[in-house]
Amino acid sequence: QVRLVESGGGLVQPGGSLRLSCATSGFTFITYGMSWYRQAPGKERELVASITNVGQRTNYADSVKGRFTISKDNAKSTAYLQMNSLKREDTAMYYCKAAGPWIYWGQGTQVTVSS
Repeated sequence: QVRLVESGGGLVQPGGSLRLSCATSGFTFITYGMSWYRQAPGKERELVASITNVGQRTNYADSVKGRFTISKDNAKSTAYLQMNSLKREDTAMYYCKAAGPWIYWGQGTQVTVSS
């Protein structure tokens, strides 16, 4: 069974940091590129960051460049999103996506930035 399970979300103050994890199983992780998306209430889902399966090339939304870092550990079949200098505007449900021969989505983890 294919599984993508996000974790690490929670409540954090502006300027704080969180590290999200996406633990996967049930497919060949090394053949998939990984991405993080987010969606706030009333807004469309947007791409936050991505990393390719070949070359480990990364891309980021302009709004998070310099603050967020995407990475993956093939040995653990897990992707990560390190989020620093968090802003209230970063509040959203964050989703993990695997893209390759097939596309898979996780169920999301909530990130709330508030004082």
